[in-house]
Amino acid sequence: MFGMVRPCRHRLGERFTTEWMAHLCGLCLALRGDHGQLARVVTNYDGLLISVLTEAQSDRSGALRRMAGPCPLRGMRTASVAQGEGARLAAAVSLVLASAKVRDHVADGDGLLARRPVALAARRVAAGWGAAGLRSGSAVGFDTAVLVDAVDRQLGIETLAGPGTPILTVTEPTETATAAAFAHTAVLAGRPGNAGPLAEAGRLFGRLAHLLDAVEDLEADAEAGAWNPLTATGTSLAEARRLADDAVHGVRLALREVEFTEPGLAHLLLVHELRRSVDRAFGTTPVCASHQPGPYGQPPQQGPYGGVPQNPYAGGGNPYAGGGGAAGGSGSGGGFGGFGGFGEGPAPQPPKGRRGFWAGCGMFWLLCCTCKLCCAKEYEGPWSRKKREGCCRDCDCDGCDCCCPCDGC
Repeated sequence: MFGMVRPCRHRLGERFTTEWMAHLCGLCLALRGDHGQLARVVTNYDGLLISVLTEAQSDRSGALRRMAGPCPLRGMRTASVAQGEGARLAAAVSLVLASAKVRDHVADGDGLLARRPVALAARRVAAGWGAAGLRSGSAVGFDTAVLVDAVDRQLGIETLAGPGTPILTVTEPTETATAAAFAHTAVLAGRPGNAGPLAEAGRLFGRLAHLLDAVEDLEADAEAGAWNPLTATGTSLAEARRLADDAVHGVRLALREVEFTEPGLAHLLLVHELRRSVDRAFGTTPVCASHQPGPYGQPPQQGPYGGVPQNPYAGGGNPYAGGGGAAGGSGSGGGFGGFGGFGEGPAPQPPKGRRGFWAGCGMFWLLCCTCKLCCAKEYEGPWSRKKREGCCRDCDCDGCDCCCPCDGC
């Protein structure tokens, strides 16, 4: 389960948690239906955004949901899940992303992948996923060649990058790939006029994905001697944060031009949660406010930058209007005007060493079989070893007022 947009149910509320889970399960089942059980391993948080965007633009008269049978990851409960071309496009993109991620780990020689026989096996798996993604993309009219080309160009660009190379040169292939995927959701939804602004939102989303992955892996890559775009190009964390803030603001502005049928969940994920993803990567918002008690067991009464708590849904009836910090700002101007210096907030903790590919696979299946992926209050990521929350765990925080559903958007 990789991806940078990892929302907390406290911020989504019951309605949007149910919708988010419908898209997550829909992506997983689309992978199984088209490519078999093993393909479900590539289910990821960012891939489901494709399904969310497609449905957010689609006519609600169609069959957008179906009932799925019991699943161990849902505690053996049935559920209404997303279906259709949006889920299949998300599956195609997820397969290509996973293929690229495995190839990247092989190139870096991470863990067991440093051994030649294991690396050869991983390359075959990655090649199979890439071919499967190509077939799925073609089935919904999406030319995945742009994704494959981006993956191929990425390695060459990284090889040539050095001190003084603009970091945006390194992120360009990712930006191109995500722009194409976001734009195709408009075609699937029958709203070709949305393709332009969605391509811009996707381009900036890809930039963020690349930057935040580099920031989160910075210390681990330094310890392992692995290639990292920030270190290789000499880009400071302050510059990376500036670019990330600018990208979040740009996504918000691009979404203002998109004609949605039901924008609620897409708005929450691509405006509010994207901002929190940046904060999390830079260590300025370590946990959800509802999970971090104050000195007397009460929720903290300050926002992540001090002062009164921020209202993530301020800004009036238009969810993409300027003004108060609906994108996470402090209310002092546009969507990202409240950050101040880059040294604020707690410093990020050094990550534990990553597990190797096969060790992580073993831990993943252990987490699956014990239902910890969905029901645990907290568990350790199988590969990254970062702390995660069960995606549908029960909680006793119903009275939490740290945030509210975005019904007014």
